[in-house]
Amino acid sequence: MSDTTAADDTAGKPHKAGLFDIRNIIGALMGIYGVILVLAGLLGEHEPEKTGGINANLWTGLALLVVGAFFATWARLKPIVVPENVEAPDDDPTRPAPQRKRPPVH
Repeated sequence: MSDTTAADDTAGKPHKAGLFDIRNIIGALMGIYGVILVLAGLLGEHEPEKTGGINANLWTGLALLVVGAFFATWARLKPIVVPENVEAPDDDPTRPAPQRKRPPVH
């Protein structure tokens, strides 16, 4: 049995952005919209005279699914690594904030 804890296991691994990576959020939204459009294209009313004979919902939904999968794959293959120690800004916290100039009152 090992005496290591969970903190020891993650000490050497870099911390990644995970779900908060904007590429995951964009990919999920594109995927959701893609599924909705694919379902609308397959199950909804098809009006070929308005779209030049193609099923626009189906093809747009499939394209959104491909783009969503691309974003998810990109985030998985090249994750954003969050630095462990971030230096505090060199700004003096005791300095008062700049005052906004107000227009003169007539």
